[in-house]
Amino acid sequence: MTRVVVAVDSFKGSIGAADAAAAVRDGWVEVRGADEVVLRPMADGGEGTLDAFAAAVPGARRMPVTVCGPHGREVPASWLLLPDGTGVVELASTSGIELLQADGAGGLRPWDAGTRGFGEAIAAALDHGVERLVLGIGSSASTDGGAGMLTALGARFTDASGAPLAPGVRGLVALADADLSGLHPLPPGGAVVLSDVTNPLCGPGGAAAVFGPQKGLDAEAVAVADAALARFAGLVAPGAAPLSPAASFDTSDAERAPSRRARPLRTDHSGPARQHPAHSAHVWDAGTPGAGAAGGTGFGLLAWGAELVRGAERVAELIHLAEAIAAADLVITGEGSYDGQSAAGKVPAFVAQLASASGVPAALVAGRITADADTSAFAASVSLTELAGSPEASLAAPADWLRAAGAALARAR
Repeated sequence: MTRVVVAVDSFKGSIGAADAAAAVRDGWVEVRGADEVVLRPMADGGEGTLDAFAAAVPGARRMPVTVCGPHGREVPASWLLLPDGTGVVELASTSGIELLQADGAGGLRPWDAGTRGFGEAIAAALDHGVERLVLGIGSSASTDGGAGMLTALGARFTDASGAPLAPGVRGLVALADADLSGLHPLPPGGAVVLSDVTNPLCGPGGAAAVFGPQKGLDAEAVAVADAALARFAGLVAPGAAPLSPAASFDTSDAERAPSRRARPLRTDHSGPARQHPAHSAHVWDAGTPGAGAAGGTGFGLLAWGAELVRGAERVAELIHLAEAIAAADLVITGEGSYDGQSAAGKVPAFVAQLASASGVPAALVAGRITADADTSAFAASVSLTELAGSPEASLAAPADWLRAAGAALARAR
């Protein structure tokens, strides 16, 4: 009997990791019914993070919550309660870009999408009394620096008139004051943030410049958003992120550009800036790797006191993937698009490294495998696009073609 571990990521916009893993298993057992197939759906902090934990941790419970989505309307969501008291919350299902793409009212919202819903789900987990938090922050719809999330957790951001900010970049450009003193404290065991992104908050490699275009920001809007994020950083962490000439505001437009002379953090008459105690607990700034993740939500979570970690590595640790692989004869991994960038920290490459360390062969299943992709780490590879005959056909029935891929790998075994 062969023991197979299926550790695939979600096929973004097509099928989640848990359903993808189950489809590969179903195809495999159609051909080799006596084999043992163990499912360990993977994630790196983006879409499918909750599913990965739910599938791998016995006794995990989904906790329903209704939150404000990135389009400003209520959406049903959930967070996951693990038996050890850990709460797992996913940005993708609360403030993610997929919620906009699935919204019949119309597409991307580059200026107005925010992260409030993510913060509301975190607050629900805290109110339940979780011992610690694991937060997945991939697939963001917004570029608000996590301001919406922090607002839901008790922070207060206001414009020059003292009014609360509107959601998203539209509100962030009017920011005049940041008060973090009302932030909900971290749970006793702290919070870790899962992400595969190492970008800083601002600049050419920052949240707006690199990820803004996929959220609908054009070149001019990217410059405005980058300047707004730099301003936000300067107010949340005074002195940590001074505005550069390239990230300056047009001060002739008061609505879009608060004065540089505004106080870094408004203080009470008694003196100290109204910051959250977590600021003194760890060293971070706008240049910290990962601060630019999820439209700057990584930075907002650093401001709260959370720790940023590599998503795939921590998920693998929490679902005991290395132990499962060490006892296997074959590992099947995959993702929606395996390309020239996939070897740099994506789930399939990470799983292949774990397999190699245990002397276990790995196979790859991907929606598509591009010409520049390096598949040398895999004993076999299957493209759903090639199986189906076209990208359109594979996307129309991903579960069917994943079953076909599982069967093909089993026949080749």
